[in-house]
Amino acid sequence: MDVIKLTFPVAESEIMKLHIRDQLLISGRIFCGRDAVLPRIAEMIREGSIASAPFDLEGGLIFHTAVSRAGVGPTSSNKLEIESTMGILSEAGIRMHLGKGKLKPETVEILKEKNAVYAVIPPVTALLNERTRSSRVVAFPELGMEALYELTVEDYPAVIAIAQGETIYD
Repeated sequence: MDVIKLTFPVAESEIMKLHIRDQLLISGRIFCGRDAVLPRIAEMIREGSIASAPFDLEGGLIFHTAVSRAGVGPTSSNKLEIESTMGILSEAGIRMHLGKGKLKPETVEILKEKNAVYAVIPPVTALLNERTRSSRVVAFPELGMEALYELTVEDYPAVIAIAQGETIYD
């Protein structure tokens, strides 16, 4: 199986070519967010204030992690505060959600409807640190390591776990 290289932001048409078990190397600009910040971003979308945000979600990827001096590593994507935001974030332009763990069947269907996918990444902080080129807070700095960060990354390894209504967890 060939490894697929994706650079974010990415076109929706590129996401629609992906299938479960595809192996990826992710590069480009990605967002990092988890329990504290993702519900805030979802609220901005619902309120219609997302257009004035200092970031653009279109074609983006959200990595379910916090950013600390120790680095980044995936948190469980099936936490209520994270999984419940995947639909609205996908509707707002997020094409890939990156984390760890099995998601609900309802979330699998929502991702299919919104032309988004879910990929899992191994909890390998040292490897990810080596492949992180830059990091900056783009919103909610008061949340500290749980603020919304934008990273520039090169060759983050991942595997597609949910795509087009199919899941590796069944």
